[in-house]
Amino acid sequence: MYMITRLTATAGLALLGTTALAQTDITVAIQLEPPNLDPTSGAAQAIDSVLYSNVFEGLTRFMADGSVVPGLAQSWEISGDGLTYTFTLRPGVTFHDGTVMDAADVKFSLDRARAEDSTNAQKGLFADIAEVTVIDPQTVKVRLAQQNGAFLFNMAWGDAVIVAPESIETIATNPIGTGAFAFADWVQGDRLELTRNDAYWGTPPALEAATFRFIADPTAAFAAVMAEDVDVFVGYPAPENLPQFEADPRFQVLVGNTEGETILSTNNKMPPFDNPLVREALAHAIDRQAIIDGAMFGYGTPIGTHFAPHNPDYVDLLDTSPHDPDRARALLAEAGFAEGFTTTLKLPPPSYARRGGEIIAAQLREVGIQTEITNVEWAQWIEEVFTNKDFGLTIVSHTEPMDIGIYANPDYYFQYDNPDFQALMDRLNATTDPAARSDLMAQAQTIIAQDYVNGFLFQLAVPTVANAKINGLWTDQPTAAVDLTGVSWSE
Repeated sequence: MYMITRLTATAGLALLGTTALAQTDITVAIQLEPPNLDPTSGAAQAIDSVLYSNVFEGLTRFMADGSVVPGLAQSWEISGDGLTYTFTLRPGVTFHDGTVMDAADVKFSLDRARAEDSTNAQKGLFADIAEVTVIDPQTVKVRLAQQNGAFLFNMAWGDAVIVAPESIETIATNPIGTGAFAFADWVQGDRLELTRNDAYWGTPPALEAATFRFIADPTAAFAAVMAEDVDVFVGYPAPENLPQFEADPRFQVLVGNTEGETILSTNNKMPPFDNPLVREALAHAIDRQAIIDGAMFGYGTPIGTHFAPHNPDYVDLLDTSPHDPDRARALLAEAGFAEGFTTTLKLPPPSYARRGGEIIAAQLREVGIQTEITNVEWAQWIEEVFTNKDFGLTIVSHTEPMDIGIYANPDYYFQYDNPDFQALMDRLNATTDPAARSDLMAQAQTIIAQDYVNGFLFQLAVPTVANAKINGLWTDQPTAAVDLTGVSWSE
């Protein structure tokens, strides 16, 4: 009996020792650094990459498979006319500063996002909200001006997270949310650090600490992963290296889908792109597969409109704009540009933009369109391109989910103004019948493809290279997020 007890105790100690060795911190690399840390006023996807679900949460949230589930709202009731949503909030939720999250914070967040002076990058998500009313600390009622079949989906976006009024003054540099991790430090140009929120309302994360490092250069990315200076690289920027990592037992390689429609964004109000013939010529000058092969080493899915190919409602419109340089030259001549023209091409840091931009510039040159390439940092892109609309062409991947609605906003940076499309999107927002919504989405995809609003290139793949012992990473990105709430290490 003594021996059995002693052996059992020894085995228990060994097991405890093994458990104690399990790693509880992680270093994650991404390519882009957030320009600020407020997802409710910044357009950069890097903000959500670091903070979505980790630090900030909304009434609803996206899961790894793209489904929408309860978030800070544990349940809701929808009125018979579809205009009133009554949310019951989870009890016992606190912000990272210890203050209670309640219905007043929800009202503040939604009213702030939809206010006339709001700087929310996706203000359209809140356009149908007519009134937000606090019923009691755990209950908030949202009344819509018209039915919106995507309302719960919209509330899962990073732009719709719940923030506290007392944190707004410093939110851009000191984000205070309700998530499983709390912000600890930001060394700009290098890293951002999170620590586990021990007061979290939900399932506590296995990780105690997480560091995000920002490595833009593909060569530096390769060196950091190979040296195991980082544990994970999400959105690994040099896909040509992936076979080498796949052959190395130290690593796992995940290649998933994103919601990222990568487009040659075109300033529709800047001559000559205000001429539909010029935009059509641009579309026919582009060889999508050559861009995917040359810039992404084959990772990516060609698209003919602004919609994710893995979505059941995607319409294949590639035949609307096949690669046809002769057709492009003829259209330019018809538009009065037989000798071509020169425009700007501003490229943000991601590899798909910098590498893809060089390929596209060569393709456009073949039909007479000369491009003055400028490489810009992300903050500069936000200011010059997104905010001031000072560009002719640019390349960017729109990673927001189901975001075709941006084409209904004439003030959006590519400045497409089509009242018929805007009316169509109003009908879509007011429609709840799934079959009718599918039909309207097909119409919407077709309109922007036939108007050649932008050069639709490919759906961005997301390659992740990680230590083989890490579990729980998202393979796909239904929203721009590096969600660490379910990540752990094997022993």
